[in-house]
Amino acid sequence: MMPIEIGAVLYVGAIGLVVIGIAGIVLSHHLFRIILALVIAEAGANLLLVLSGFRWDAIAPIITGGGATQTMVDPVPQAMVLTSIVIGVGVQALALSLTLRAYGAYKTLDIRELQRRMSADLAGEAGTPLPQSLEEPVGGRPLPAAEGDGR
Repeated sequence: MMPIEIGAVLYVGAIGLVVIGIAGIVLSHHLFRIILALVIAEAGANLLLVLSGFRWDAIAPIITGGGATQTMVDPVPQAMVLTSIVIGVGVQALALSLTLRAYGAYKTLDIRELQRRMSADLAGEAGTPLPQSLEEPVGGRPLPAAEGDGR
């Protein structure tokens, strides 16, 4: 049996984090869970960036004096990850502050309910009715009329 390489495990773990984060963003309806999923996806992307510049037989990219005789790790992905971490913290802080404001105003973090309430507020402020579909289903009503429906 072949031993599992640590590099393959790290790549699979990084891709797994990205997939878990994207799934959490797409499938969740709770605003705070969506933010946590974004953090998980960001961690996976950062790990992928670090792995892209890593070499197992290399040394740190610090030259002290004479020429380098050994291969070095690529420092560019490391610098990109540091920048990504700083930007990610800013995005997370903004997202959490907006989440707190939305919770304070609407007392819910369910994005479906937030969207419904915000649309109603915007329509009320603008003095317009809520947007609704102008199209009826082709062929008339798709379901039989319920009792007391009047159709």
